[in-house]
Amino acid sequence: MTSNRQRALTLVAEPEPGCERVADRMYHDLLSPPGVRQVRDRVRDFATRAVAPIAGRIAGGDERLDGFPRDAFEAMASNGLFRIPFTADVGGDGLTHRATATAVAVEELAYYSNSVAAIYDVHCILAGTALDQGTEEQRHRWLRPVVDGEIVGSFATSEPGASSDLSPEAVQTVASPDGDGWVLTGRKRWITNSVVAGVVVVLARTGDSLTTFIVPTSAPGVTVGTPDRKLGNRGQITADVILDRVRLGPEAVLGRVGGGLRVALRTLTYGRIGIGAAGVGMAQAAFDRTVAHLKSRHAFGGSLASKQHWQFVMADYAADLEAARSLYLKAALRLDAGEHFPEPEAAMAKLRGTDLAARIARDAVQAFGGLGFVQSLGADDTEGPVEAIYRDSKIGEIYEGANEIQRWVLARQIFGRDHTG
Repeated sequence: MTSNRQRALTLVAEPEPGCERVADRMYHDLLSPPGVRQVRDRVRDFATRAVAPIAGRIAGGDERLDGFPRDAFEAMASNGLFRIPFTADVGGDGLTHRATATAVAVEELAYYSNSVAAIYDVHCILAGTALDQGTEEQRHRWLRPVVDGEIVGSFATSEPGASSDLSPEAVQTVASPDGDGWVLTGRKRWITNSVVAGVVVVLARTGDSLTTFIVPTSAPGVTVGTPDRKLGNRGQITADVILDRVRLGPEAVLGRVGGGLRVALRTLTYGRIGIGAAGVGMAQAAFDRTVAHLKSRHAFGGSLASKQHWQFVMADYAADLEAARSLYLKAALRLDAGEHFPEPEAAMAKLRGTDLAARIARDAVQAFGGLGFVQSLGADDTEGPVEAIYRDSKIGEIYEGANEIQRWVLARQIFGRDHTG
């Protein structure tokens, strides 16, 4: 019988010709160490061969019918992408600059599919990074199979009434002591990968503080709700996770009791760098497709690229792309250097990368005109070149700390807490 891994390898086909990667001749990476640049080349080759051919199917799917893109997940596992963020003792590649290499991988995946990049981000950066903060026993019990791709990881902080606000007062999922263990009750919302996850890292209130727990989805009392239908990122399946008196042993506590907020914030800071990188990936894809279109489309006696309006618009975006990419690389390099909360760069990277993706995608739709607005053309079923990027880009400004929160983080850096609270 053919295994899932073997089937995943059949996805890897010869790359189809595409538009020019303008960044290859305009962006000079003086920040990334050689090992990181090698990861970029490796993941780009993988994404071109394995993600690009199925990106349209993922972007146009229905979360409740098409479900989790298992083929993409298995292909990433088979090609060792989940090893990039981790140390050798849990099966990782043991890279010196793991965070930077991981962020670069996210950018390259998002160039073709932000859904696939988000699956990778949650599996590795959120669930993986949280589990990596556990004991050696926890890391080998739970992180190792995440790295190998044997189970899917998920991370649950958000709730119907708590997302950006993760204070003990806002979090309604409660963990109550039960002998030497715990009983969890609550409901988590917007939980990526939950429908297929083997393990969920859950943030819960314990008295006046917060604690993170390792929750196997097979535990009695764990139920995953119906997948959400979303505007974009349709391959990033999200659903509620309902915890109905889930009994856990003391070994389920990740970190220390009362230390959950620090675990969550450290993980989400890394996640924001990843989301900034994903924004850059989408922005670069929209930029490249728009450049190719402006050069080939003629109107009023010349190419659209000959019109000063588009020349100036794209020149500004080229400068913005340079800045956004350098910001996420700098934030990731600080993380690799031991800064667990590399502010202000992490907030800037998330803010600028995601904002840029939404702006370029919007102008890309405008540049393509009617073709930019369609998912597929009725005449010959041509796939719309940028509408999926337009839909996918919006979520980056919302999740893993809304951009308003990033501005508040930066304002604190500028003015101090005495003025900003």
